[in-house]
Amino acid sequence: MSIFIVQLGTPRKPSEGLRLGTVRRPLRGVPKSGFARLDYYDVWFLNLSPSAGLVKEALGAVDPQAWAAFSRKFRREMSEPDRSRELDLLAALSRQTNLSLGCYCDDESRCHRSVLRQLLADRGADVV
Repeated sequence: MSIFIVQLGTPRKPSEGLRLGTVRRPLRGVPKSGFARLDYYDVWFLNLSPSAGLVKEALGAVDPQAWAAFSRKFRREMSEPDRSRELDLLAALSRQTNLSLGCYCDDESRCHRSVLRQLLADRGADVV
């Protein structure tokens, strides 16, 4: 079983499982009933998105140093007890079932989901 890290809105893979949207805000202009049907997400999991201030910082990270600073701050947010337990739960679930986490960003290397990928792998999750 695995956790897939995906771009929301892309076609689902057959074995992807439940898709969690780890985004700060739901997509504008799409009714809630359309999120799953249009391959965005089945469940909005706001807790695994960066804080509003960090989203702005990530969007403005134009060089490797700025991206590294964002990554450190996001890791710090994800180390808070509730967030850490949620990551532990997802890692444990990945050993029993397939699921996926995603964001809207085109480039995973400049998206918080790249940090989530590593945090989950560090917890022993099978991350695809």
